[in-house]
Amino acid sequence: MAKVRTSYVCRDCGNVQPKWMGKCPDCGAWDALDKFVDRSGAESAPPGALDLGASASAESAGAPGASGPRRAVALAEVKALDVPRLATGIAEFDRVLGGGVVPGSVALLGGDPGIGKSTLLLQAAAALADAGRRVLYATSEESAAQVRMRADRLEGAADGARAANLLVLAEPNIAVIAEECRRIRPALLVLDSIQLCYRGDVDAAPGSVAQLRRCCLDLVSLAKSSGCAVAMVGHVTKEGDLAGPKLLEHLVDVVLAFEGDRHHAYRVVRAVKNRFGSTQEVGLFEMTGGGLSEVEEATLSVDGGAPRPGSAFVPVLAGSRVLVAEVQSLTATGFLGNAKRRASGLDASRLAMLIAVLEKHGGLRLADQDVYASAIGGMRIVDPAADLAVALAVAGGFLGRGLGASTVAIGEVSLSGDIRVARQAELRVQAAVRRGARRLIVPQAQRGVVERAIAGGAGGAGGAGGAGSGAGPAAEVISVGSVGQALEWLQGMAAPGRRGESRQSAKM
Repeated sequence: MAKVRTSYVCRDCGNVQPKWMGKCPDCGAWDALDKFVDRSGAESAPPGALDLGASASAESAGAPGASGPRRAVALAEVKALDVPRLATGIAEFDRVLGGGVVPGSVALLGGDPGIGKSTLLLQAAAALADAGRRVLYATSEESAAQVRMRADRLEGAADGARAANLLVLAEPNIAVIAEECRRIRPALLVLDSIQLCYRGDVDAAPGSVAQLRRCCLDLVSLAKSSGCAVAMVGHVTKEGDLAGPKLLEHLVDVVLAFEGDRHHAYRVVRAVKNRFGSTQEVGLFEMTGGGLSEVEEATLSVDGGAPRPGSAFVPVLAGSRVLVAEVQSLTATGFLGNAKRRASGLDASRLAMLIAVLEKHGGLRLADQDVYASAIGGMRIVDPAADLAVALAVAGGFLGRGLGASTVAIGEVSLSGDIRVARQAELRVQAAVRRGARRLIVPQAQRGVVERAIAGGAGGAGGAGGAGSGAGPAAEVISVGSVGQALEWLQGMAAPGRRGESRQSAKM
């Protein structure tokens, strides 16, 4: 008879306790321990559990059909599997995954309600079906008719190959989904969502810790034994974290976060965990009437219009590419000792630090000013090289000065008020100039590097006549060594003929 063990799992940190407590001793969360009953024993598995059986023994022996106990082998003797990735046809999604879906992997996609998680996975499933791959779309939240209505809104939904290869299953029972997956043998299984799936032998409600743990373990076993890739949709809490225990994120191979404001058009997909690729890549999408469309980097260009006080552009790194982001700031009279600091798309703690640096080393009185800063377009900026742009945006909003047309700022601000160097400055500068930057505010220590990057970018693009030829005849380089020098230049922008000594010009 199977042994029944009862434990309590923290839904915040995932740690297991032998008895219920009001406060988790590991993470300190209150009322976060949920009951978990494990009826599995050493002699028998619970009803409906996935059985790897002979296939696991055969793989451990190294030959098809072999059997026997698993034995450790030397790493050099393990045969490397050359398994091609499954490209979904959505370039931005494939970029985040590391080149495509890996067969036998399990991915978890989380995001706010209504942001487009189901739409993205349905588009990826449809693209794989168009390429001749069989895809099973299992939904526990909608009926098959509702999925069809949503698919009809996507572009090209009436394709014949898609109709034959894209299969829909409206079923929340994980055992039925696994059995249908064994019968169909799809290349990709999409599950929307894991929170509403359940196992009949687990005495708990769908979405509980016990159900989530067992369902996720079954899906991982299914993926590893059959070679079918699994993509799951996960709910998030009000804090934006994935709902359920942290164990859910540890079990899967890839964790993707779908970010952005659903009231804005732009969406960002970034990898929080990726065993098969980089976690620095991001995918850019725009929500349209026909679904999610990819955003080209060239559309995120530097605005060459009239200068606006409180606005600054910065080239930020997003994996292997550079995106030009706009930062805006607004200052308003507040109450001394109770001034507000609000940030949207920026780190609020870093914004408070930059305001303190502007007061101490820039001479600005911001203690009685409410400061609001935002990254435009729903982007989220965590790059330290955006410090100088944020500081100039706050100072420009307070002083009523603009940076000028087609101006970008690059540099990290230290607590001493110095402007530190930014990593991969050459890549940032070349991307900013290609997208319309005419003036570059950079750290003084990187002036030579920036000038050489501009000259090299112009030489490489001289014969292309494409992206590089539209940047203009010259890019002006302004080097600053401290926040004080940057503010002196900013205050002198409105005075004709007043130029800083640190200004340098590099011909393209």
